[in-house]
Amino acid sequence: MRLYSRRQLISVAFSSAVLVLLLAIGFGVIRVLPGTAAKPGAQQVSRSEPFALQTNHVRSDEVLTARSGNGLSESELENIRIYENRNQAVVNVSTETVSYNWFLEPVPRPGTSGSGSIIDNRGYILTNAHVVERAFKVHVTLADGDRYDGEVVGVDPENDLAVVRFDPQGRDLVTIPMGTSEDLRVGQKVLAIGNPFALDRTLTVGIVSGLGRPVRTSNDLVIRDMIQTDASINPGNSGGPLLDAGGRMIGINTVIYSPSGGSIGIGFAVPVDTARRVVPDLIEFGAVRRGWIDIVPRQLFPQLVQYAELPVEEGILISQVVSGGNAEAAGLRGGRRNQAVRYGSTVIYLGGDIITRVDGVATRSLANLYEALEDKRPGDEVRVVYLRGGAQRETTVVLAKRPEQFQWE
Repeated sequence: MRLYSRRQLISVAFSSAVLVLLLAIGFGVIRVLPGTAAKPGAQQVSRSEPFALQTNHVRSDEVLTARSGNGLSESELENIRIYENRNQAVVNVSTETVSYNWFLEPVPRPGTSGSGSIIDNRGYILTNAHVVERAFKVHVTLADGDRYDGEVVGVDPENDLAVVRFDPQGRDLVTIPMGTSEDLRVGQKVLAIGNPFALDRTLTVGIVSGLGRPVRTSNDLVIRDMIQTDASINPGNSGGPLLDAGGRMIGINTVIYSPSGGSIGIGFAVPVDTARRVVPDLIEFGAVRRGWIDIVPRQLFPQLVQYAELPVEEGILISQVVSGGNAEAAGLRGGRRNQAVRYGSTVIYLGGDIITRVDGVATRSLANLYEALEDKRPGDEVRVVYLRGGAQRETTVVLAKRPEQFQWE
């Protein structure tokens, strides 16, 4: 026979009494007296109504954005409408490169992968220069998965832009209209479509976070007037369109600022107005025809300034001028042959003029000189401020066509 302690017996007896009391109330044996179920002023809950949460939500008629019948806001419907109308014009651009084995035989290898926008129904695609850099073959994949061979028509490394063309074989292509980046405002909504991490035609939404940003690329070139956005831009988005709320292209997604390589809310796009300016040249000539001053420029650096006892620490030294060129015609002077010095493998002729400003842009570096002439064409005139013997002078130069490379010694 099992023994029970006094505490256990009391607990069992109390539990039994409570159970009997509840059963009696349930069967109506015991009635709750009127007025004893609730105290005066207390809220009574009706058994016929479900329990309601006490909330402080803003009423639907006070929400700033009116909602449609299917529960989507006007902003959401706008995003959907833009995506459905534009994603068909966004393509995947992939490349193959060539390397060589130990027997000097060419070996094809997978290259880069990015995005692009169809801008012409003849098969012209606008993308980034770094997407097709060193490409041996180019492949274009459309929204429906159809794949075409493409070719690089033209490249502008200074703005990280390129044009690729494929033969649509009579297919009716959807194109993206170009807007303008001139009147953009910080805070306005933007949408980015691309292929991040090979996830085809991904849409991200953000705002214009900043304007006029100078961004230095991996090739040590500075792209002017970049659009900063917090719309997620990841590897694979490069070359895809940045759209405004009307579905017009206002930029070409280019780079992200991220120590980890992923998006942290700081992305950049080349303004579409820059693309408008360079695309015709890329299609017609394969490169951008930019104006140039016929000189061999050398950027000042501390050792040179100290050795030559120059009057300024920053500027562009004219090492040589082209005989009969526009610089000579404008009165600019190069260095003297008998004052040649060597810095590494570079020969510098001292004694020439030092350019400090071109068309209002301070030329502290070669990048600044390229920046000042980036949107100038052959035949344009620029004002050049320079130093000669410590005295400041000015002249006007009619720009010539910039050579692809310098061959002077």
